[in-house]
Amino acid sequence: MADPFELDDAPAPDRGVPALDAPYLAGLNGAQRAAVEALDGPVLVLAGAGTGKTRVLTTRLVHLLATGRAWPSQILAVTFTNKAAREMRERVAARIGGAVEGLWLGTFHALSARILRRHAELAGLKASFTILDTDDQTRLLKQLLQAENVDTSRWPARQLLAIVQRWKDRGLAPGQVPAGEAGDFAGGRAVDLYRAYQARLIALNAVDFGDLMLHCLTLFMANPGVLADYQRQFKYILVDEYQDTNVAQYLWLRLLAQGHRNICCVGDDDQSIYGWRGAEVGNILRFEKDFPGAHIVRLEQNYRSTGHILAAATGLIAHNSGRLGKTLWTDRAGGHPVVVRGVWDGEAEARLVGETVEQFKAAGESLSEMAVLVRAGFQTREFEERFITLGLAYRVVGGARFYERQEIRDAVAYLRVVAQPDDDLAFERIVNLPRRGIGNVALQILHRLARAESISLHAAGARLIETDEIKPAARRPLAGLLRDFARWRAEMAATGPAELTERILDESGYTGMWQADRSPEAPGRLENLKELTRALDEFENLAGFLEHVSLVMENDAQANGDMISIMTLHSAKGLEFDTVFLPGWEEGLFPHQRALDESGLAGLEEERRLAHVGLTRARQRAIVSSAANRRIHNQWQSALPSRFIDELPSECLERTADTGLYSGGGNWRSGGATGTASVSDAMAFPYGGPRAGWRGRTIDIQAVASPARAPAGGFHVGDRVFHQKFGYGSIKAVDVDRLEIVFEKAGPKRVLDSFVERA
Repeated sequence: MADPFELDDAPAPDRGVPALDAPYLAGLNGAQRAAVEALDGPVLVLAGAGTGKTRVLTTRLVHLLATGRAWPSQILAVTFTNKAAREMRERVAARIGGAVEGLWLGTFHALSARILRRHAELAGLKASFTILDTDDQTRLLKQLLQAENVDTSRWPARQLLAIVQRWKDRGLAPGQVPAGEAGDFAGGRAVDLYRAYQARLIALNAVDFGDLMLHCLTLFMANPGVLADYQRQFKYILVDEYQDTNVAQYLWLRLLAQGHRNICCVGDDDQSIYGWRGAEVGNILRFEKDFPGAHIVRLEQNYRSTGHILAAATGLIAHNSGRLGKTLWTDRAGGHPVVVRGVWDGEAEARLVGETVEQFKAAGESLSEMAVLVRAGFQTREFEERFITLGLAYRVVGGARFYERQEIRDAVAYLRVVAQPDDDLAFERIVNLPRRGIGNVALQILHRLARAESISLHAAGARLIETDEIKPAARRPLAGLLRDFARWRAEMAATGPAELTERILDESGYTGMWQADRSPEAPGRLENLKELTRALDEFENLAGFLEHVSLVMENDAQANGDMISIMTLHSAKGLEFDTVFLPGWEEGLFPHQRALDESGLAGLEEERRLAHVGLTRARQRAIVSSAANRRIHNQWQSALPSRFIDELPSECLERTADTGLYSGGGNWRSGGATGTASVSDAMAFPYGGPRAGWRGRTIDIQAVASPARAPAGGFHVGDRVFHQKFGYGSIKAVDVDRLEIVFEKAGPKRVLDSFVERA
């Protein structure tokens, strides 16, 4: 049979239809109209942020129907989310004057499921097949691993699921996985386990989400007649967010487009930010090679942001080499400069954002038109707690609030049992987490005794470990856990809450459980646990912290109302706000060190695209901040400003820093230097307090000094010092600007010299 990927090299037909005065074309700019009217042959619409992408897609679909180019059933329109599909369907109905029946409009997975149910028997399935969710997949894989005598504590099901998903995203069936990709999972058995998993799915008449695409690819390749039918049917194909397609989706589209070759892909190579979940920016970059004679239309007029914001975003993304190139512009010249602010630490950063939000709110601005966009989930805690302190309503978008996250609830449950042994809800949550062999039967016996004697589960456990009512396999770990709780409880008075928490999480095996987990979520969970221990350092005792958590949880905001949004940069794609705060622009955090370590230059360019997405969420104001110091895992760490700050064009910025912050050299200016620029000048709202100007086009981050030293000069071992929080102490060791100090009340701590003064 002919190669289904073979393309005709003949020039594409003439594009365009006679201009119409149809109402739906009114208001389109020249580039938008060109994208709508270029109906014949392959078309790539490079749609920059805020350039009216959705309007173009919708209008193009309406135009196809209005001009009689295709019946609804001859149009395949693919989106990435159900929300986008609903929005497009509603807009088309509003333009046409009623619902459009027969249109193939939906997500990749929904459309693939529709095709697969029509031809299920060709894939070895029945049309009534079940689509498994992630939880079902994990449980099925765990059963499979246990049946194959694989140690699931060493090789967890989640890790195998991530491996299998990556292969499916690339369109690889078990027999197509390259020999060198077996890896070391379960001694190199990952491919065999993948094959067994697929066989088990077929036996259950079930598929997972990756199978919807994979089975369709197999179906099309093995049944050229079926493929030819769909190629003839779909005269026009429209694809949204093409930069986010993975390999399997790319192959699926290429197969279907070989009939009429009328494929229009809309996307933005500068907003490809999902490489970690399989998206291939190369799909959009090679569109012209895949479809010879393709017409490229660039949408560059931005209707969202001011000139300064666009200039900053454009100047930043220009440093990427893997892009097709476009320049966003707007007729909304000027506007507020992008503010870049240097602060001492994460706490000062949260305080800055909170005060600024209060000022904007007092001036009549809506909280719903403001957002804090963070690079990592652990960053949300400081902002959540600051907003609670200030009484500002907030919502966490795309994820749970910090103290509602699974790993945080688990850790807090351990602390609750240490502080209050009779807390049955907390005890039951973690008694077998991580798994210790204390199963449902043992728990039922515990519950029976607790109810009969009107005692807590903890007390029931203490009695049962002295008897034979629980089998030894469960009795031994239960006894060990109770001994651990008794020991931690005894250490509570003499050990700081942060140190105690770190010890509990390590000795219980909870931290180790997530360290062994190879799922994509595990690194973020570990970061959140580190942030939890950092939060505990702000409390004198465990009881104070637990009371604080209870108050925070009670402060659950209403689902509706005027609230500022907190979310990750990945969650913000597609959204827009009047004011956007972009905290944490520091090397190691943004760009994230893990992205650089795992993907090198490609990782750096994706991080830069993420920064570009963050900036272009802002309509009126973008406020970038960088902290010189952060506490990570309860230790202070100095941080260099992100290289992305250095790449922002200075003519559209106002740079300020806390007084004395970067006084060691380079282009940094200390407080009171000539040519200072205040944030209040840029934003038209006073923040209060001394500021220092950052002038000059570039920032030599290698020359950035540590925070200014004490006025009296360097410190020495034996010096007596005073710290605002920890009180008086004596220096035991000096490491450049970091001091090891034994405080009279707080014990040994490691702090920066700029935070202490001579006593």
